[in-house]
Amino acid sequence: MAYHLGIIGAGNMAEAIVRGVLRGKVLSADQILAADVSLARRELFANELGVRAVETNAQLLQHKPRCVLLSVKPQQMATVLGELAPELSADTLLISIAAGISSAFIAEHLGTRAAWRVIRTMPNTPMLVGQGMVAISRGSNATTDDLAQARRIFECAAEVLEIPETLMDAVTAVSGSGPAYVFYLVERMIQAGIDLWLSPDDARKLAVQTVVGAAAMLASSGDSPAELRRKVTSPGGTTQAAITHLDEHGVGDRIRQAVIAAAKRSRELGA
Repeated sequence: MAYHLGIIGAGNMAEAIVRGVLRGKVLSADQILAADVSLARRELFANELGVRAVETNAQLLQHKPRCVLLSVKPQQMATVLGELAPELSADTLLISIAAGISSAFIAEHLGTRAAWRVIRTMPNTPMLVGQGMVAISRGSNATTDDLAQARRIFECAAEVLEIPETLMDAVTAVSGSGPAYVFYLVERMIQAGIDLWLSPDDARKLAVQTVVGAAAMLASSGDSPAELRRKVTSPGGTTQAAITHLDEHGVGDRIRQAVIAAAKRSRELGA
């Protein structure tokens, strides 16, 4: 059977992408084939998504999917590409979601047998709920049609932003890793609520809905984040006390430095 999309590595991000593709009816389950060494991941794709899953990349490539999603850890990419190179069809479109791995790196490790068409992307996990953010860049041999094909895969569950590939490490730090920063903040808000004698359930509900509401305001308002913060910060009030404490302890600059550290790590992974 001919498959439209082959997935190398059926992890959480690949799952989010497939759920979006299926929800948006971009592809049907029988047009997708996944490969993963983990039996648990293969069973999840088969039982929950209705997507056939095989154990090895060689088994997947036997079916010659028209597009291959490279969804493996950056540290594994060189090894995986070496395994794919002898069997990969020269006219396959390659879409990578690996942090730090450039389109040139992928083409180089596949060898000179073909002018490999590579689209590099950086999605994030809110794709699972149809609220993702994806940055997308095309390699030197990828066409406008290739870019449009990649966009269709992601647009059903995410906003898609086309950027120069040179900025992808910054994107990885801001939006790729970004959900974890938000979760980290909410963890601390919940714990503070518990320390102040709220029940764990009430503290969670208060913190989560506050972040959901604040995100909705950010998305819908024409005001900057700084202006929205100013509007809720009354001089001498409770919010001012919290913001002053954060500023006195350098939290804002530490957050900026943390994002820069993530970008640095992305560059290191690509090296």
